[in-house]
Amino acid sequence: MKKTSNPEGERLIESDLLPEYNLDYHKAKPNRFAGNVDRNRVVVVLDPDIAEVFTTPESVNAVLRALIATMPSRPMPQQGPQPEAPNTLHE
Repeated sequence: MKKTSNPEGERLIESDLLPEYNLDYHKAKPNRFAGNVDRNRVVVVLDPDIAEVFTTPESVNAVLRALIATMPSRPMPQQGPQPEAPNTLHE
């Protein structure tokens, strides 16, 4: 991009893009696939090693539902300050 100064001393940026890259967004069409997304779904990106094991949304959901079933239904109330774990590392 070329930078020039205007008479008031402010810096302006002129675009040096080729004419074919000057897009007319008035001619843009809406994404035809955007309507297919269920608004109640959440998209999560899995790390590659996890994605090798869980290859379908159903497999991920099954494991997460099993994990949820093992969790307590509500958080345990805390009773005062928690004691610190003893330091078992030997220097």
